[in-house]
Amino acid sequence: MHKVLSSVSAAPEVGARSLVLFAAFVSFVISVVLWFGGHHDQGIFVGLWVPSILSLAAVLLPRSER
Repeated sequence: MHKVLSSVSAAPEVGARSLVLFAAFVSFVISVVLWFGGHHDQGIFVGLWVPSILSLAAVLLPRSER
């Protein structure tokens, strides 16, 4: 019974982690498109969002127990 409850409570955490990784990936792709599109300053600015998004997730999301 405990195993079932732990897998149900882990579902929102998995969704939140997936959302964070998706947001970081989208930011990276937009940054690359801007850079190679000739907008170097905007590409660097958006590229700085990637570590910021991942750092915020590391602070806010709980760590999984392995």
